Amino acid sequence: MSEQDSTAVMARRHKTLGATPLLDRGGGDMQLDLRPSGHTSVMASRAPADDSLDYFPTPPWAARAGGELIARLDPGDWTALEPAAGGGHMAHGLRPYFAQVIEADIHRHEGGAPQFVVDFLTEEAARSLPEVDWIVTNPPFVLGDAFVRAAYERARRGVAMLLRLVFLEGKARHGLLHVDCPLTVVAPFSERVPMVKGRWDPDASSATAYAWFIWRKGAEGPPAVFPIPPGTKARLTDRGDVERFNGKPGAPLLDGEAA
Repeated sequence: MSEQDSTAVMARRHKTLGATPLLDRGGGDMQLDLRPSGHTSVMASRAPADDSLDYFPTPPWAARAGGELIARLDPGDWTALEPAAGGGHMAHGLRPYFAQVIEADIHRHEGGAPQFVVDFLTEEAARSLPEVDWIVTNPPFVLGDAFVRAAYERARRGVAMLLRLVFLEGKARHGLLHVDCPLTVVAPFSERVPMVKGRWDPDASSATAYAWFIWRKGAEGPPAVFPIPPGTKARLTDRGDVERFNGKPGAPLLDGEAA
C-alpha cells in the first residue's frame, strides 16, 4: 500500500493527536487466516463467571485514542490482537486504525464474539493464537505485569496497554518498564476514563487516572510523554457506540480497586 493510502487509513477517523511519529513505517501484512491449525484451546468451561473476571469494559472513545497514538508511532497496515476482548468495546474502537483486529478472551462475555476463547497467559494461547504486529488491550490490573511480558514476547512490532497511571510506580515494576520491556510512550488522559464493572456506562464518572502505555519494539531512548488533551472524549465519541453496546450502569471503579 502506498504512503497516500496509508494516510487515508489513519484518517478514517477524526484528526490524530498532535504527536510526532517516532519511527518510520515498514512493510505491512495481509489479513490473517483465523481457521484453527491443529488443536485450538477453548477454555470457556474453565473460566469463572463475568463478575469474577475483573472485567471493566473500555469506553470505545478511549480505545480510539490509543489507536491514534499507535497510528502516529508506527504508521502502516498492521494486524492487532485484543487478548482480553470482553464484549468487544476495545476492538470496536481500534478497527479503524488496523488492517485487522483479532479478538480473544478467557471467557465469552455477554455481547462478545471473540474468534478465540483462551487464557492469554498460557502456553496453549501462545501456540494457538495467530502472530500479529500489535497486541493491544485493557488487561485485568492485577495481571498487568504478566500481560505486558507475554504481549511483549509475542507481538512483532509493539504492545499497547490501557492501564491505571499508578502502573508507573513500584521498584519491581521499574525493571519491567525500563529494563525487561523498555517503555516507549506513556500517554496520560487529561480527561477521566470512567469504567464500571461488567458493563460500559457512558454516563459514569471516576476519580481514577488512566494512560496508554506503549512499547514500540526497536525504539531507543527514554520513554516519551504524550498527554492526551482535553476534548478527546467528545471528538472520538461515536453516537452509535451506545446503541451498539447498549451501555448500562454497573459498579463504578474507584481508586484502590483493581481494573
